[in-house]
Amino acid sequence: MSGRTDPRAGASRSVLLRRLARSLSPGELALGEAELEAHSGDKWFARGMPEAVVKAGSVETVSRVLAFANRHGIPVTPRGAGHGYVGGCVPVQGGIVLSVAGMNRIREISKKDFVAVVEPGVLTAALQGRVEKRGLYYPPDPASRADCSIGGNIATNAGGPRCLKYGVTRDYVLGLEVVLADGTVTRLGGRTHKNKTGFDLHRLFVGSEGMLGVVTEATLKLLPLPPDRACLGVGFRSMKTAIRVLEAVFAAGFLPCALELADAFTLAAAARRTGSDRLSGCDAHMILELDGQPASVRGEIRAVEKLVRGFDPLFVDRGSGVEGCERLWQLRRQFSYALRDTGLTKLNEDVVVPRGSLEALFRLAAGLQRRHGIQVACFGHAGDGNIHVNLMVDWKDATQRERSEQALDELFGGVLELGGSITGEHGVGLAKKRWWPQAASGSVDALHRQVKAALDPKGILNPGKFLG
Repeated sequence: MSGRTDPRAGASRSVLLRRLARSLSPGELALGEAELEAHSGDKWFARGMPEAVVKAGSVETVSRVLAFANRHGIPVTPRGAGHGYVGGCVPVQGGIVLSVAGMNRIREISKKDFVAVVEPGVLTAALQGRVEKRGLYYPPDPASRADCSIGGNIATNAGGPRCLKYGVTRDYVLGLEVVLADGTVTRLGGRTHKNKTGFDLHRLFVGSEGMLGVVTEATLKLLPLPPDRACLGVGFRSMKTAIRVLEAVFAAGFLPCALELADAFTLAAAARRTGSDRLSGCDAHMILELDGQPASVRGEIRAVEKLVRGFDPLFVDRGSGVEGCERLWQLRRQFSYALRDTGLTKLNEDVVVPRGSLEALFRLAAGLQRRHGIQVACFGHAGDGNIHVNLMVDWKDATQRERSEQALDELFGGVLELGGSITGEHGVGLAKKRWWPQAASGSVDALHRQVKAALDPKGILNPGKFLG
């Protein structure tokens, strides 16, 4: 599935692109160097120059471009906001980058049906702000929600801290309008919160990383906005104790909406960035948030705090309401910036293990640090086993770069041995393509390829990623 044009086809690629331009609205197709460069990659390291960028403003444009590209065997790399972390929208085989960032209208917010109908370029935080003003709630909250788009969230099945209680993006996708590789526009699912009419086809496109079709509209499930929230920020002398507390919280019957852990290296970097001495001597930090009705939240946060204090923490900070909780979350939002402040290159791996294997994952990370001489920073969504294991590499040191490759092999191998997954949120893309054969059995790989061949027989959609 190379997606390359057969040189015997007659017309050169540049001639074909000029022909395509004539069928589009003015300004929709860009060929300038600056535009091509701006659409050559995402937040990962890889870059690939496209030959053209189409800035789609409608489903008709998307359909027209895909039909043309399919007919002439031109690779098409779909792109949203470009805030992915695995090179998922890098046009490694050139061709056309098909951007839907300009399709950014919120078409409907229904308080009666508890749905939102949006175009794929809508930014996640913008949607959340709009629905919350109506007393509604769209829970999925990737860390980049102020910058990432709903289309990208759907392509990667994005998550975030609140997934512990509320689930990931796929749990909120009720229906999709999708343009297939040959330009066919199809509607899947609907706006009902239950639907068992045929296969669950709309969810096939959630997490498909732009390889099966291009989403041009999404109907998303909404919930009532919880009227109250409360939060604890807790410091511990050891990660082992922090994990014991996590286990005790669940054993006592509590289901936080978020439960985050961070390790000593991350906290030391955060302390340097913020200038705070609050984290002195702190080898693990927990943020635990509850939400719901005011009376229940007040009662539960007192009970959880009492439980936590029984483990002799270094400190317990409590925040109530939006402002109080956001004050505690500000520390969590500094972690990535603080790690960048170290001057080291952060290889952010979004691995996930069964919840009961959290302690083993932290041991695995510590072992990588000892064996390879590379600092490892771990933080993330401990409540659902999704910890971001960050290898902090001195990229100027060739030995460290080489060791980082070995460390990644050990990390992903160890995670799979624990029954985990090499990616919990970001997707496979280019960054984890090397480990796809370990993560997927032969039969699983074959099934992926059968689905791909059925929906994209010419292999034009996002070629060069984990399916080749």
